[in-house]
Amino acid sequence: MTMKQYIRKADIILFIALVVIGLAASAALTLSRTDAGADAKVVIESGGDLYARYPLAEDRVIVVPAPKQNRADTPAADSNEPASAQYDYYNVVTISGGKVSVTEASCKNQVCVKHGEISHPGESIVCLPNRMVVRIVSGGSEEGGGYDSVTS
Repeated sequence: MTMKQYIRKADIILFIALVVIGLAASAALTLSRTDAGADAKVVIESGGDLYARYPLAEDRVIVVPAPKQNRADTPAADSNEPASAQYDYYNVVTISGGKVSVTEASCKNQVCVKHGEISHPGESIVCLPNRMVVRIVSGGSEEGGGYDSVTS
């Protein structure tokens, strides 16, 4: 009985070439990532509707009530009370140092809080239980939905 050779020299060369191509593509994507710039905006949507739009360069803390709340019956967001005392369902969005994060939420799973900070256009944080989306857009691409590329 002869032992068949399963891994050949060409297989090893192909594997190394694929790893090198993958690393090069990853490095190119990382280096080509656009910086937020001075005109970047933080867009907050609640329940599918635009809730607010703020400059990424200005530090602030925003309490976003979930759409289940009747916004007319709730205290003003700049109240000295903590968000947990103001609303039953809410998210606290913090813009600081050119980065955005959800620092507090009333949802059970806390995925939006654990997501961490975002700082580049195109990135987003989503809280499904409270139906909130926070995303960063560059100055000219606030509405999105445009073409990424056209092929023929």
